[in-house]
Amino acid sequence: MIHRSAQALVQAALNRQAAVALIGPRQVGKTTLAREIAASEPSLYLDLENSNDRAKLDNPELFFSLHEDQLVILDEIHRVPELFASLRGIIDEGRRKALRTRRFLVLGSAAIELMRQSETLAGRIAYVDLGPLHLLETDHQPATTRKLWLRGGFPDSYLTETDRESLSLRRDFIRTYLERDVPMFGPRIPAETLERLWTMLAHSQGGVLNASKLASGISVTSPTVGSYLGLLVDLLLVRRLAPYHRNIGKRLVKSPKTYIRDSGLLHALLGIGDFDTLLGHPVIGASWEGFVIENLLSVAPPHTTASFYRTARGAEIDLVLEMGGKHGIWAVEIKHSPSASLQKGNRIALDDIQPGKAFLVHSGTDRFPKGEGVEAIGLAELMQELQKLD
Repeated sequence: MIHRSAQALVQAALNRQAAVALIGPRQVGKTTLAREIAASEPSLYLDLENSNDRAKLDNPELFFSLHEDQLVILDEIHRVPELFASLRGIIDEGRRKALRTRRFLVLGSAAIELMRQSETLAGRIAYVDLGPLHLLETDHQPATTRKLWLRGGFPDSYLTETDRESLSLRRDFIRTYLERDVPMFGPRIPAETLERLWTMLAHSQGGVLNASKLASGISVTSPTVGSYLGLLVDLLLVRRLAPYHRNIGKRLVKSPKTYIRDSGLLHALLGIGDFDTLLGHPVIGASWEGFVIENLLSVAPPHTTASFYRTARGAEIDLVLEMGGKHGIWAVEIKHSPSASLQKGNRIALDDIQPGKAFLVHSGTDRFPKGEGVEAIGLAELMQELQKLD
């Protein structure tokens, strides 16, 4: 059992709101976390993929009135989206009875779907994201870092006995999404078409989005690619990292960069089954970059805005974190090699952005100055720096 840092966030949210939505991809550990919370208090768990549990909610007002003294956990809430309309009245009625907190914990696998259906719960619901395991949820030793990077953070994949078994699980996960989950949330997309798109995105990990090239590769239009990509983003499987948009008087790249969010899924899509293969693969630098970005964003302060900086003349920084208030802007360049140095384009970008702090994240553990206000630092240590921020 790996303790998830999001558990404290869920508990805090339940203490201030009647309903909490725990959002994350399928198989990321939402149910396990919810059951651990439920074990400490009177609770009722309903799996809405189960027809028997769904049938209990034919009259939700009556059913929930019988369980007012329990935390009700509604798993796979997207199966019964019409339930959100009922929850509003139930929560408001409970408030009149001084039942203001810890009423409902709803679990869902798609951010946009939950947000759209829960508009009626504005002011009554809090949101907590649960992503794959991040480095600080392990012992973050070098061997563990390599394992997490190779296998990704889906718990079943990470915890398998062998790399071969882990790869098989991730391939099954991809097939399940293509054949079952994508059709549930979006338009009917041929599984083969979406798999080709997903694989093309893997091959261009960390690249600036070229919708026309992707469209040509899967024989669809650019707007269709945008629609398919949006669905993968909404399912929390792909990240679109926006370009830094502050007006600094230079021609900036305007298209987003795309990443397969979980490094294990990236490697499965590319057929990378062990660490030796990863070390010799052309994607290694981009894979490390995506792995670092996801881990840093998993512990960044709430409401952090993440982007990348690139000009038409090649000045660039991989990650810009705008945290507001006293924390300001942090700039992060990402290199796999511990001996890597900043390039001229990186220095120009730092002069343009003028961040409060600047870091070069490498795959080692040493921390040392790189000159001109830049620190080289290991991933785990920079995550700990972010986690300290209030």
